[in-house]
Amino acid sequence: MYYGADYYPEHWPEERWPTDAEMMAEAGLNLVRLAEFAWTRLEPEPERFDFAWLDRAIEHLAARGIRVVLGTPTAAPPAWLVRQHPEVLRVRADGRRVHYGHRRNVCLVSPVYRHYTTRIVRAMAAHYRDHPSVIGWQIDNEFGCHDSARCYCEACQEAFREWLAARYGSLDALNRAWGTDFWSHTYRAWEEIPLPYADALPANPGLALDYRRFASDANVAFQRLQVDILRELCPSHFVTHNFMANGFQELNYYDLARDLDFVSWDNYPDLRRSDPAQLAFNHTCIRGWKGANFWVMEEESGAPGTTVISPNPRPGDIRLWSYQAIAHGADAIVYFRWRTCTFGAEQYWHGILDHDGRPRRRYYEVQRMGRELQRIGGQIVGSEVNAQVALIFDWDTAFAFQIQPNNASFDYFEHLKRYFVAFYRRNVPVDIIPWSADLRRYRLVLAPALYVLSPEAAARLRAYVEKGGTVLFDVRTGAKDVYNRVAEGPLPGLVADLCGVTVDEYDSLGPDVTVPLVFDAPIVSPQKLLAHTWCEVLAPQGAKVLVRYGGQYYCGQPAVTVNCYGKGRAVYVGAIANAPAYDRLVDELLSSTGVQPLLDTPPGVEVTARWQGQKRLLFVLNHTGTPQSVSLPGELQDLLTGQRLSGTAVLPPKEVWILV
Repeated sequence: MYYGADYYPEHWPEERWPTDAEMMAEAGLNLVRLAEFAWTRLEPEPERFDFAWLDRAIEHLAARGIRVVLGTPTAAPPAWLVRQHPEVLRVRADGRRVHYGHRRNVCLVSPVYRHYTTRIVRAMAAHYRDHPSVIGWQIDNEFGCHDSARCYCEACQEAFREWLAARYGSLDALNRAWGTDFWSHTYRAWEEIPLPYADALPANPGLALDYRRFASDANVAFQRLQVDILRELCPSHFVTHNFMANGFQELNYYDLARDLDFVSWDNYPDLRRSDPAQLAFNHTCIRGWKGANFWVMEEESGAPGTTVISPNPRPGDIRLWSYQAIAHGADAIVYFRWRTCTFGAEQYWHGILDHDGRPRRRYYEVQRMGRELQRIGGQIVGSEVNAQVALIFDWDTAFAFQIQPNNASFDYFEHLKRYFVAFYRRNVPVDIIPWSADLRRYRLVLAPALYVLSPEAAARLRAYVEKGGTVLFDVRTGAKDVYNRVAEGPLPGLVADLCGVTVDEYDSLGPDVTVPLVFDAPIVSPQKLLAHTWCEVLAPQGAKVLVRYGGQYYCGQPAVTVNCYGKGRAVYVGAIANAPAYDRLVDELLSSTGVQPLLDTPPGVEVTARWQGQKRLLFVLNHTGTPQSVSLPGELQDLLTGQRLSGTAVLPPKEVWILV
């Protein structure tokens, strides 16, 4: 298993490099990422390349058995490039061009920038194609970071019009799809079509959605430009990119993942208040974008910070976060960064070593895990997460909700996370998937808020239910078509007959308004079951009522229904609810589908599993600060300690078992 750090030898005197390599090896590191922000050092002036310094750094690492992932440096162009070609700088939605002095400040559509990108990537690939220590490449860095996914320059305007012409074929088709009769926006020439500038909002929803699709495609095309070069010159090397889970909601990550060998991502728990459920959701999203195992290319190893410094990882945090990532499908952990830099915008973004480069608590924690992985890593690599529950995430829907969230309190990612967390608390693994995935492997498919619903998606879900599957839909399903037009028929649109229900009306609630939910099979609950944000009044058309509203003018009306269809069932949840209500609903779904939790544990103890054939690795992680008692099924062995456990065993705080 690869275990490493992001290393910036260009930030330190060359005489320090062998010391760094030795300390890395002593910590059990066997991989580093290099050069993703070193364009000026690699090409100090146009067409004069200098790889000698990087060669020497790699040789020091190679002498200690450390392999290398090279980053293409296109997220931060040299000053000389921007001085010669200021037109490559990105234009914001307000029409102003950004200034040089940061990163991710260029237009990825710009033919000029693509020319210089091609040149530096080809030069790097040609130089390192046969280097025995170089095993792979990271394309660029964090596409979409700093609101960089969408540009509004003249090059983008021209490219957008070409994209539209290819998509629609004719202006008549585009005008029909967008409904341009509204506000007299009918277009008679492609040159008349604007970009959705900030001073022209609200834009036509069809135009706004298509621009998000175009911008996402432009990022994918820029990545593909580099991937194609690396495939040509370095066919034995892998190619990846470091995503940001759901942190940047500007790109279709399914599309971005398609050209890569595997997905990587950057995990900074303290930026997310160290919520284990949030981290689990993020790992699950990353695994879902490619439908496969992934790498963590930047794992927090010290307090993040630029102008304000986040909390320092507490003892045990770094190791626990790393094992949680592995439990959810990570095949490599790479820490950001090796040593905290003394200059630049990230001089307070701490790494394994502090500014002085001396080993302290965080280094020794990394070393502990490095030695563990040297012993057991071979038993983990090759195993995969195997879930029976799938959660559909749809990027067209995400983009459409950005344009029209329907309620100021609604967030699509957060809404999906509500369902995920209910399963997480029960130690039931979940996959994130597109609607186009093979649904047959799942007993239960969740499709919350599938706002943009195509006929193809509806047909796949219908076929799954007909053959015996269970699907859950909920609020706003089918409200829009693929052109971002509102459906003309009763909601939930194309799946109304599948759900056996229609939506009579809906109610967008204020931030402090709640509505009681009453299950038809009541149980004594210490917590109130409440709807908030959005309520739909349902009219069953053959469906059975499971839950009714207990307040508002629709008191007594259906809120949740279930419909038998073919050999399966379709559940429709007409409200956004609080956590106790989702807990109750998920318990009923697990009971009806036969999906079993991996293990019953106290709150704060997470369980997930990786499988290799019939061999199961059961990861048990204690995210609390106190010892926790866990009841185990039979006798199991902990790979980390070799200890055999059975009955009720005690897991210390911030500790991990890997049980076989």
